[in-house]
Amino acid sequence: VMYQRYQPLMDYLTKNTPYRFELKLSQNYRDVINFLKNNRVQVALLGGVTYLEAKKEFNIIPILKPVGSPGNPYYRSVFITRADNKKINKLTDLKGRSFAFASERSTSGYLVPLYHLYADGGIKLSDFSKYTNLKYHDSVAREVLRGNYDAGVVIDSVANKFKNRGLKVISVTDPIPGLPIVVRADVPDEVVTAIKKALLALDYNNPEHRKIMEQWDEEFRYGFAEAKDSDYDSIRKMIDYLGKKGVKIPR
Repeated sequence: VMYQRYQPLMDYLTKNTPYRFELKLSQNYRDVINFLKNNRVQVALLGGVTYLEAKKEFNIIPILKPVGSPGNPYYRSVFITRADNKKINKLTDLKGRSFAFASERSTSGYLVPLYHLYADGGIKLSDFSKYTNLKYHDSVAREVLRGNYDAGVVIDSVANKFKNRGLKVISVTDPIPGLPIVVRADVPDEVVTAIKKALLALDYNNPEHRKIMEQWDEEFRYGFAEAKDSDYDSIRKMIDYLGKKGVKIPR
Protein backbone atom coordinates (compact mmCIF):
# COMPACT_ATOMS: atom_id res chain seq x y z
CA VAL A 1 0.00 0.00 0.00
CA MET A 2 2.79 2.42 0.90
CA TYR A 3 4.56 1.77 -2.40
CA GLN A 4 1.32 2.42 -4.27
CA ARG A 5 0.91 5.74 -2.46
CA TYR A 6 4.46 7.05 -2.61
CA GLN A 7 6.32 5.45 -5.51
CA PRO A 8 4.58 7.64 -8.15
CA LEU A 9 6.05 10.71 -6.42
CA MET A 10 9.52 9.16 -6.64
CA ASP A 11 8.94 8.47 -10.33
CA TYR A 12 7.91 12.07 -10.90
CA LEU A 13 11.01 13.46 -9.18
CA THR A 14 13.28 11.08 -11.09
CA LYS A 15 11.71 12.17 -14.36
CA ASN A 16 11.72 15.91 -13.62
CA THR A 17 15.11 16.37 -11.95
CA PRO A 18 18.65 15.26 -12.89
CA TYR A 19 18.59 12.75 -10.03
CA ARG A 20 17.19 9.27 -9.35
CA PHE A 21 14.94 8.94 -6.33
CA GLU A 22 14.46 5.66 -4.50
CA LEU A 23 11.71 5.07 -1.94
CA LYS A 24 12.88 3.89 1.47
CA LEU A 25 10.10 2.83 3.83
CA SER A 26 10.44 2.78 7.61
CA GLN A 27 8.71 0.69 10.24
CA ASN A 28 8.20 3.61 12.61
CA TYR A 29 8.95 7.29 13.22
CA ARG A 30 12.24 6.60 15.01
CA ASP A 31 13.55 4.67 12.01
CA VAL A 32 13.08 7.71 9.78
CA ILE A 33 15.21 9.82 12.10
CA ASN A 34 17.92 7.15 12.17
CA PHE A 35 17.87 6.83 8.38
CA LEU A 36 18.50 10.57 8.08
CA LYS A 37 21.06 10.66 10.86
CA ASN A 38 23.07 7.80 9.35
CA ASN A 39 22.78 9.19 5.82
CA ARG A 40 20.80 6.18 4.60
CA VAL A 41 18.33 8.73 3.25
CA GLN A 42 18.95 12.35 2.38
CA VAL A 43 15.36 13.56 1.98
CA ALA A 44 12.39 12.57 4.15
CA LEU A 45 8.81 13.34 5.03
CA LEU A 46 8.48 13.85 8.79
CA GLY A 47 5.69 14.66 11.20
CA GLY A 48 5.94 17.89 13.15
CA VAL A 49 6.95 16.16 16.40
CA THR A 50 9.42 13.90 14.60
CA TYR A 51 10.96 16.92 12.85
CA LEU A 52 11.51 18.74 16.16
CA GLU A 53 13.00 15.60 17.71
CA ALA A 54 15.38 15.09 14.79
CA LYS A 55 16.31 18.79 14.74
CA LYS A 56 17.65 18.48 18.29
CA GLU A 57 19.94 15.61 17.30
CA PHE A 58 21.43 16.84 14.01
CA ASN A 59 20.99 19.52 11.40
CA ILE A 60 18.08 19.09 9.02
CA ILE A 61 16.30 21.73 6.99
CA PRO A 62 12.57 21.83 6.15
CA ILE A 63 12.14 22.75 2.49
CA LEU A 64 8.52 22.05 1.56
CA LYS A 65 5.17 21.14 3.08
CA PRO A 66 2.11 19.65 1.38
CA VAL A 67 -0.86 21.85 0.59
CA GLY A 68 -4.25 20.79 1.93
CA SER A 69 -7.24 20.25 -0.30
CA PRO A 70 -8.58 23.81 0.15
CA GLY A 71 -5.21 25.09 -1.05
CA ASN A 72 -3.76 25.78 2.39
CA PRO A 73 -0.45 24.36 3.69
CA TYR A 74 -1.97 22.78 6.77
CA TYR A 75 -4.10 19.84 7.89
CA ARG A 76 -6.19 18.97 10.95
CA SER A 77 -6.87 16.16 13.38
CA VAL A 78 -10.42 14.81 13.31
CA PHE A 79 -12.16 13.10 16.24
CA ILE A 80 -14.42 10.30 15.05
CA THR A 81 -16.96 7.78 16.28
CA ARG A 82 -19.41 5.41 14.62
CA ALA A 83 -22.25 7.17 12.83
CA ASP A 84 -24.76 5.07 14.79
CA ASN A 85 -23.30 6.08 18.17
CA LYS A 86 -25.95 8.43 19.57
CA LYS A 87 -24.19 8.94 22.90
CA ILE A 88 -21.05 10.65 21.56
CA ASN A 89 -21.57 13.95 19.75
CA LYS A 90 -18.98 16.30 21.28
CA LEU A 91 -15.65 16.19 23.09
CA THR A 92 -17.10 16.13 26.60
CA ASP A 93 -19.06 12.99 25.69
CA LEU A 94 -15.74 11.14 25.49
CA LYS A 95 -15.38 10.95 29.27
CA GLY A 96 -15.67 7.38 30.43
CA ARG A 97 -15.36 6.04 26.87
CA SER A 98 -12.65 3.97 25.19
CA PHE A 99 -10.45 5.85 22.77
CA ALA A 100 -7.86 5.09 20.06
CA PHE A 101 -4.95 7.34 19.09
CA ALA A 102 -2.42 6.75 16.33
CA SER A 103 1.30 6.36 17.13
CA GLU A 104 2.66 8.17 20.20
CA ARG A 105 5.06 9.97 17.87
CA SER A 106 2.32 11.10 15.48
CA THR A 107 1.68 14.84 15.43
CA SER A 108 -1.89 14.59 14.11
CA GLY A 109 -2.65 11.25 15.74
CA TYR A 110 -1.46 11.99 19.26
CA LEU A 111 0.20 15.33 20.14
CA VAL A 112 -2.33 17.73 18.63
CA PRO A 113 -5.37 15.67 19.72
CA LEU A 114 -3.97 15.54 23.27
CA TYR A 115 -3.55 19.31 23.29
CA HIS A 116 -7.09 19.75 21.92
CA LEU A 117 -8.51 17.42 24.58
CA TYR A 118 -6.69 19.12 27.46
CA ALA A 119 -6.90 22.76 26.36
CA ASP A 120 -10.27 22.83 24.59
CA GLY A 121 -12.21 19.90 25.99
CA GLY A 122 -10.97 19.76 29.57
CA ILE A 123 -10.38 16.04 29.13
CA LYS A 124 -7.40 14.15 30.55
CA LEU A 125 -6.14 10.74 29.53
CA SER A 126 -7.36 9.44 32.89
CA ASP A 127 -10.91 10.41 31.90
CA PHE A 128 -11.07 7.60 29.31
CA SER A 129 -12.23 4.15 30.40
CA LYS A 130 -9.26 2.92 28.36
CA TYR A 131 -7.10 4.24 25.54
CA THR A 132 -4.45 2.88 23.21
CA ASN A 133 -1.99 3.94 20.55
CA LEU A 134 -2.33 2.07 17.27
CA LYS A 135 0.36 2.10 14.63
CA TYR A 136 -1.56 3.76 11.78
CA HIS A 137 -4.38 6.25 11.31
CA ASP A 138 -6.23 3.77 9.10
CA SER A 139 -6.09 1.27 11.96
CA VAL A 140 -7.77 3.78 14.27
CA ALA A 141 -10.62 4.31 11.79
CA ARG A 142 -11.11 0.57 11.31
CA GLU A 143 -11.06 -0.24 15.03
CA VAL A 144 -13.68 2.44 15.72
CA LEU A 145 -15.84 1.09 12.88
CA ARG A 146 -15.51 -2.43 14.31
CA GLY A 147 -16.71 -1.17 17.67
CA ASN A 148 -13.50 -2.07 19.47
CA TYR A 149 -13.18 1.57 20.60
CA ASP A 150 -15.93 4.09 21.17
CA ALA A 151 -14.04 6.86 19.44
CA GLY A 152 -10.65 7.84 18.02
CA VAL A 153 -8.72 10.52 16.21
CA VAL A 154 -7.15 10.54 12.74
CA ILE A 155 -5.59 12.92 10.25
CA ASP A 156 -8.21 14.66 8.09
CA SER A 157 -7.24 12.80 4.91
CA VAL A 158 -8.06 9.48 6.62
CA ALA A 159 -11.30 10.90 8.03
CA ASN A 160 -12.27 11.90 4.49
CA LYS A 161 -11.41 8.45 3.17
CA PHE A 162 -13.66 6.74 5.73
CA LYS A 163 -16.45 9.32 5.95
CA ASN A 164 -18.86 7.26 3.85
CA ARG A 165 -18.10 3.99 5.65
CA GLY A 166 -20.08 4.65 8.81
CA LEU A 167 -18.12 7.25 10.75
CA LYS A 168 -19.16 10.68 12.02
CA VAL A 169 -17.07 13.64 13.13
CA ILE A 170 -17.12 14.72 16.78
CA SER A 171 -14.62 17.57 16.67
CA VAL A 172 -11.89 19.07 14.50
CA THR A 173 -8.69 20.71 15.73
CA ASP A 174 -7.19 24.03 14.71
CA PRO A 175 -4.91 23.93 11.64
CA ILE A 176 -1.63 22.02 11.97
CA PRO A 177 1.37 23.06 9.83
CA GLY A 178 1.87 20.73 6.88
CA LEU A 179 4.18 17.73 7.32
CA PRO A 180 7.69 18.96 6.50
CA ILE A 181 9.76 17.50 3.72
CA VAL A 182 13.28 17.85 5.08
CA VAL A 183 16.81 17.41 3.81
CA ARG A 184 20.06 16.76 5.60
CA ALA A 185 22.07 19.96 5.92
CA ASP A 186 24.84 18.52 3.74
CA VAL A 187 22.56 17.88 0.74
CA PRO A 188 23.92 20.03 -2.12
CA ASP A 189 22.00 23.22 -2.89
CA GLU A 190 21.48 22.13 -6.49
CA VAL A 191 19.62 19.01 -5.32
CA VAL A 192 17.36 21.03 -3.03
CA THR A 193 16.72 23.55 -5.81
CA ALA A 194 15.81 20.78 -8.26
CA ILE A 195 13.35 19.16 -5.82
CA LYS A 196 11.68 22.47 -5.00
CA LYS A 197 11.48 23.52 -8.63
CA ALA A 198 9.88 20.22 -9.69
CA LEU A 199 7.28 20.16 -6.92
CA LEU A 200 6.43 23.86 -6.73
CA ALA A 201 5.81 23.89 -10.49
CA LEU A 202 2.74 21.70 -10.05
CA ASP A 203 -0.73 23.26 -10.03
CA TYR A 204 -3.67 21.05 -9.05
CA ASN A 205 -6.00 23.26 -11.09
CA ASN A 206 -4.03 22.39 -14.22
CA PRO A 207 -5.72 19.26 -15.73
CA GLU A 208 -2.40 17.83 -16.96
CA HIS A 209 -0.79 18.28 -13.56
CA ARG A 210 -3.84 16.86 -11.83
CA LYS A 211 -3.52 13.59 -13.77
CA ILE A 212 -0.04 13.19 -12.31
CA MET A 213 -0.90 14.29 -8.78
CA GLU A 214 -3.99 12.09 -8.41
CA GLN A 215 -1.69 9.05 -8.53
CA TRP A 216 -0.04 10.24 -5.31
CA ASP A 217 -1.02 9.81 -1.69
CA GLU A 218 -3.78 12.20 -0.68
CA GLU A 219 -1.34 14.11 1.55
CA PHE A 220 0.59 15.24 -1.54
CA ARG A 221 -1.89 15.42 -4.35
CA TYR A 222 -2.83 19.09 -3.96
CA GLY A 223 0.70 20.43 -4.29
CA PHE A 224 3.36 22.00 -2.10
CA ALA A 225 4.40 25.26 -0.44
CA GLU A 226 7.76 26.38 0.91
CA ALA A 227 8.48 25.49 4.55
CA LYS A 228 10.66 26.99 7.28
CA ASP A 229 11.55 26.06 10.84
CA SER A 230 9.32 28.72 12.45
CA ASP A 231 6.27 27.08 10.85
CA TYR A 232 6.53 24.48 13.61
CA ASP A 233 6.64 26.85 16.59
CA SER A 234 3.00 26.00 17.34
CA ILE A 235 4.01 22.34 17.74
CA ARG A 236 6.77 23.39 20.15
CA LYS A 237 4.20 25.34 22.21
CA MET A 238 1.87 22.34 22.39
CA ILE A 239 4.68 20.11 23.66
CA ASP A 240 5.56 22.72 26.31
CA TYR A 241 1.91 23.10 27.36
CA LEU A 242 1.39 19.35 27.74
CA GLY A 243 4.69 19.04 29.59
CA LYS A 244 3.43 21.53 32.17
CA LYS A 245 0.33 19.35 32.54
CA GLY A 246 2.51 16.35 33.25
CA VAL A 247 1.99 14.74 29.85
CA LYS A 248 5.22 13.59 28.24
CA ILE A 249 5.43 13.21 24.49
CA PRO A 250 7.72 10.27 23.54
CA ARG A 251 11.13 11.28 22.18
